[in-house]
Amino acid sequence: MHERIYDVIIIGGSYAGLSAGLQLARARRNVLVIDEGLRRNRFASHSHGFLTQDGKDPAAIAAEARAQLMAYPTVAWVDTRAEAAQRLDQACSDAAAFKVDVDGTAYSSRRLLLATGVRDILPDIEGLAPRWGKSVFHCPYCHGYALNQGPIGVIAGSVLSMHHGLMLPDWGPTTFLLNNAFDPDQEQLTALAARGVRLERSPIKAISGHADVALGDGRTLSFAGLFALAATELASPIADQLGLTLEEGPLGPIIKTDPMKETSLPGVFACGDAARAMASVALAVGDGNLAGAGLHRSLLSGAI
Repeated sequence: MHERIYDVIIIGGSYAGLSAGLQLARARRNVLVIDEGLRRNRFASHSHGFLTQDGKDPAAIAAEARAQLMAYPTVAWVDTRAEAAQRLDQACSDAAAFKVDVDGTAYSSRRLLLATGVRDILPDIEGLAPRWGKSVFHCPYCHGYALNQGPIGVIAGSVLSMHHGLMLPDWGPTTFLLNNAFDPDQEQLTALAARGVRLERSPIKAISGHADVALGDGRTLSFAGLFALAATELASPIADQLGLTLEEGPLGPIIKTDPMKETSLPGVFACGDAARAMASVALAVGDGNLAGAGLHRSLLSGAI
């Protein structure tokens, strides 16, 4: 019996990986998706800003997309974590170029697509983690409107939080909780004042209730919602295993790709949050669509 060689193995079956897989399935390519089921937005109950899906449960969006993808006969799926991947010596265009190890089983493919996402490193504030995606958010476009112009708190993590501080007054009266993260200079103070942002310098002790912030001086401030920037790290070690070139995004490293989403290693493509600095469901779907098309074009050229 000959070993099965897939046209592509997609590691990561969230929005970007699903979108790439759909493009490739519709090109009648043999696709294997390997996914451990840990979507980055699994903590949120509603997704916003994605045409036709506004307000829908993000888990339902992913489940419907998976069902649509699996309707194509050339697609297979493995529900587990891909532990390792390697580039193989390829003698001809019909040979496997990559091997992916999963629970002691090796799968082979001609191309590899990483849609492995990133992991959020949350601020170390008591009570923040249980509220992540529920009343503490990172994206104003995704969650700001739903706060109904109520009071908003921005938790500073570094000077990068100025971005949130200056944006969020469009969604509600904003308090910038500096939390000893940095000290705004005069130019920054002027910009915040021009946007009507209130400064709070007392450090944060804990978050409780819906979005109640207990301060070090004994006061408690209540908000409709809080926003915080979380640093990120790649959720999978496979990019490092393959020696892919990374670049530094504003919050953490991402995989460097060319305009058609091919990485520094020929035959390996990347898309979604692991390969772009700005993240949303809509952007992940578009990025996956582009990666799927780019990878398909690569297959047409034969050996790599």
